[in-house]
Amino acid sequence: MDAKVIGLVAFDNEQVWHLEIPAGERGKYRLAQLDDYVNHSRKDFSWQSPLTLSLSARVSAEDIPGTWGFGFWNDPFSFSLGLGGGTRRFPALPNTAWFFHASSENHLSLQENKPARGFLAQTFQSPPIPPALLALGSPFVALLAFSWSARLIRPMLGRIVKDDSGSIHTDVTEWHHYSLKLGRSLVRFLVDDREIFQTSVVPANPLGFVIWIDNQFASYPPNGKLTYGTMDTSQSAWMEVKDIQIIEK
Repeated sequence: MDAKVIGLVAFDNEQVWHLEIPAGERGKYRLAQLDDYVNHSRKDFSWQSPLTLSLSARVSAEDIPGTWGFGFWNDPFSFSLGLGGGTRRFPALPNTAWFFHASSENHLSLQENKPARGFLAQTFQSPPIPPALLALGSPFVALLAFSWSARLIRPMLGRIVKDDSGSIHTDVTEWHHYSLKLGRSLVRFLVDDREIFQTSVVPANPLGFVIWIDNQFASYPPNGKLTYGTMDTSQSAWMEVKDIQIIEK
């Protein structure tokens, strides 16, 4: 994995976080990330609902290969291990609430009627299953390699892992103000102070805060063909973020 590229730069007399990944071929993971959980176990993650996240952001292109976004999650697959210095954590089922952009190679929903790529307001809600019990399901992971069995497993997994999402239609290359209001029974998403999506699919606490841009993709569509990997990036890609604020209330 290429080292993360993160800098705090001056922009119109404001302090702006600049996260950038270099151009390169597929086969090598490239990530730029800010987070507050890499050295913590999940039970010690910082954030509990109710709270509000607000920030302003823009990116270098409308459809950057890979994913980028900002919000809260439980780092279910411990991707942070690749950054170095992280605490080893067992895999977990996902709990997230975030603004999430996924390029066209992705399909990131277990529901049949929800948008699963593009720029999304998205949440995942999963029950707290102990790692030892979750490990009992590991034989099913091998079955995901076969489309026929992965197609059968997908609706069963979708009943355990709930997710909801709504498409966001805005020019992401321009500065916009984003707000995520995470309540105990409702999550609301706002762009430029206008509510664009709300859902009762609320992630379980506690959660970690993350801002990232990378070149990976993952797809688990209804036909059961599971694919994942890294993508070519013909030029560098970046995201700039400013005015980050999290208020607990």
